Amino acid sequence: MKVAGAACVLLVLATLAQASGPNTSLRPVPREGGEPVQSAPVAPAGQPDDTIMTQDVQPERKGLFKSLRPLFRSRKVEKTARTQRETLRKGAVCGDLAIQGEVLGRVKGTLSGCGVDNAVKVRSVSGVKLSTGAVMDCTTANALKAWMERAAKPALSRSGGGLKGVRVAAHYACRGRNNQKGAKISEHGKGRAIDISGFVLNNGTEVSVLQGWNARTYSKPLRQMHKAACGPFGTVLGPNANRFHRDHFHFDTARYRSGSYCR
Repeated sequence: MKVAGAACVLLVLATLAQASGPNTSLRPVPREGGEPVQSAPVAPAGQPDDTIMTQDVQPERKGLFKSLRPLFRSRKVEKTARTQRETLRKGAVCGDLAIQGEVLGRVKGTLSGCGVDNAVKVRSVSGVKLSTGAVMDCTTANALKAWMERAAKPALSRSGGGLKGVRVAAHYACRGRNNQKGAKISEHGKGRAIDISGFVLNNGTEVSVLQGWNARTYSKPLRQMHKAACGPFGTVLGPNANRFHRDHFHFDTARYRSGSYCR
């Protein structure tokens, strides 16, 4: 009798709970055809239906697990990053943040055939500083960037902490080829050329083309850089070209029907 009485009490409590509580069971209920179907949860009284989560909807992560970055980035760091980005935007030329300098516009030459349309003065390329602002057109600036990223920086990446700067021997100058009087106007006179005589590494070491070309330590990277310039530039001359280029690389963006001229 005691067992029967207890069973009756449990049955009554279960019936009351089912009648008064919300129907939030996710167990499948049978269809008429015999296949189970997932029943949708019913919102409690006073709660909108769209606040009920089904098994396919995951709750949004909040707090610590939503994002850890803001917790470890100070306002000072974020302000510095914004300032750096703004500085790059202001100094960008040729529509490229990697090419920093200033816009000059039209540069007139003193000789017939000289001058540069839409000239820029480049001060750094891909984070590598030029020893002096180099005047050129954007075609040449873009070629310099391609060479810097694909050849110069990789070639010296394991030397002295990597490439920090380059020594510019010449850029725009209204003159004849090889500084010879009466010679045809050089590509330098058209803003299409740059001469590089050396490289500065992050540890302060300077590598000159003249002394490094045949040196055991730097001969290989210098020759790699010279070879890789043939493509981005139309003319590439180095120490093996002639006596005029023993101490520097000459790069220009002149184009020839036969392809790039590299020596």
